[in-house]
Amino acid sequence: MKLNFSRSTKSHPAGAVELAARYGLRAVGENRVQEGVDKRAQTSAAIAWELIGHLQSNKARLAVRHFDRIQSVDSAKLLDVLDRIAAETGKTQAVLLQVNAGLDPAKSGVEPDEAPRLLDAALAHAHIRVDGLMTIAPLSEDPDVARRTFANLRAIRDRLAAATGARLAELSME
Repeated sequence: MKLNFSRSTKSHPAGAVELAARYGLRAVGENRVQEGVDKRAQTSAAIAWELIGHLQSNKARLAVRHFDRIQSVDSAKLLDVLDRIAAETGKTQAVLLQVNAGLDPAKSGVEPDEAPRLLDAALAHAHIRVDGLMTIAPLSEDPDVARRTFANLRAIRDRLAAATGARLAELSME
C-alpha cells in the first residue's frame, strides 16, 4: 500500500500551495472545483491537485481538465461522464471510488455492498484509472468510530482487489 500525504487547501490562499510544495508535500486536495481551478492558475508549484469534495456532473468537465485525481467518485453515472470527457481531452482520469464505509447517512459514497458494482463499472471504462478507495468517517468524539470505518474500508479494498485483480493501492481516509 502506498501512502500519499495531501492536505486540503480549503479556505487557504494559493500561496499556501507554494509553501506546501516547498516543504515536500506532493499533493494538495481541494473541496470545491472552482476554488481549485482558481488556485491552480495562481501557482506554479509542481504539485498534484486532487478533488476531494463531492463532484456534480455539471462540474465534471472542469474537474477533468484541472485535477490530477478525483477522490470522490460515487456513482456509475459520474464515471460515464468522466470517462467521456477524459476521452475527449485525450486523458486517462485517475480516481478514487468513494465508499461510505462508516454507513453514515450524512456522508456521500456508495454503501459497502454496492462497491463491487461501482468498481466493475469503473474498470469497464477505457479512460478511467482506479487508484483505490476513499471514505470519510462519521463525526464522533470516539476515535474508535474512525478506526472501525477505516478498517472497514481496508477490508472492502482487500476483498475487491482479490475478487477483481485490481491493484487499488491507495486508500484515502478522512
